[in-house]
Amino acid sequence: MTSSLDMEPVLAFLDGLERHNNKPWFEAHRAQYEHARAAFEAFVEDLIAALAATDGLGGVTARECLFRLNRDLRFSRDKTPYKTYMSAAIGPGGKKSRTQPYYVQIGPHDRSMLAGGVYMPTPDQLRKWRQAVDQDATRLKKIINARQFRQLFNGLTGDRLATAPKGFARDHPDLDLLQLKQLTAVQTLSDKDVTSRDLVERVTRACNAMRPFLRYLDSIV
Repeated sequence: MTSSLDMEPVLAFLDGLERHNNKPWFEAHRAQYEHARAAFEAFVEDLIAALAATDGLGGVTARECLFRLNRDLRFSRDKTPYKTYMSAAIGPGGKKSRTQPYYVQIGPHDRSMLAGGVYMPTPDQLRKWRQAVDQDATRLKKIINARQFRQLFNGLTGDRLATAPKGFARDHPDLDLLQLKQLTAVQTLSDKDVTSRDLVERVTRACNAMRPFLRYLDSIV
């Protein structure tokens, strides 16, 4: 499946915003922003349609999935007003999904990605993860060692402890999984990938490979 989507306007607008991250520039280029946002929304719509055949997305719309471009400045030292990427969480309920959604982000200079999982797990979520791994990691390892998952994501990504977590032996057979502090799978996308005609097909294939991992997380955390 190929797509008639044109993602060049998204990358072009975000490249300019990265160099001029201020309100006057944004307002002067609002028409360009609206065009870029419409292109990104169309991409998310196509992705939802492609996933609907295999995913129970509950009739979610692209607008329910899209995150705002404005940054939350309340607790940040960086006071630039806008994100320099466009992003969406695709799952039942969109951004408010109660299950692990697919996260897609488009940014210029090869900083686009598809990701899923728990980026900032709570102490309780980490406890449940480590308990599940300790009790029986067979199901998890079957998922992350599946050929397509390894090809597309090269295992799980995220910060990890330098040693065994408290209460676990340093020679635990699944120490590499216990050490994780972020429970995520990530596939990076180049600008060439983003502007290719098979972008929706590429991301759909990766979502399908990621789905068993997300459902595993839903079942334990």
